[in-house]
Amino acid sequence: MTSRHTLSVLVENKPGVLTRVAGLFARRSFNIHSLAVGPTEHDEFSRITVVVDVEDLPLEQVTKQLNKLINVIKIVELEDASSVQRELLLVKVRAEAAQRTHVLEVVDLFRAHVVDVVPDTVTIEATGSPGKLNALLAALEPYGIREIVQSGTVAIARGPRSITDRALERVTRTA
Repeated sequence: MTSRHTLSVLVENKPGVLTRVAGLFARRSFNIHSLAVGPTEHDEFSRITVVVDVEDLPLEQVTKQLNKLINVIKIVELEDASSVQRELLLVKVRAEAAQRTHVLEVVDLFRAHVVDVVPDTVTIEATGSPGKLNALLAALEPYGIREIVQSGTVAIARGPRSITDRALERVTRTA
């Protein structure tokens, strides 16, 4: 049975690392549902958040292969219950004068924000879980969605520990 898994991959902040990580999934014919990468609180590390639909056993094989990549420092699978996961959505919606008030009510209901207004459309910014963003899109659909841009999932484990702290501990012990 295939299920969705969120991996947080701490890597060295060097050129080509993202290509090697994504290539490993491609070689195994896994479809990456979402991919986000960015800097961490330490300049020498970047964090890649990968959401992939895969069976449990092949995922274990992929994580073992990821660990063998020289620039990969740490991999953590983030469970929904023990992590905070968010996406960013920008959506341009038809909102002529007659319906603009209704669109703005939907925006308020979902705690989203209007970031651009022109005479016949509004652009809305929302962050949240994929479920919340899908519900927002469904509520805006009757007004006419003109364009959607959505980020990949970013995720962080709940609690006081940090995977970068653990990685730094490991790096300083081996140095």
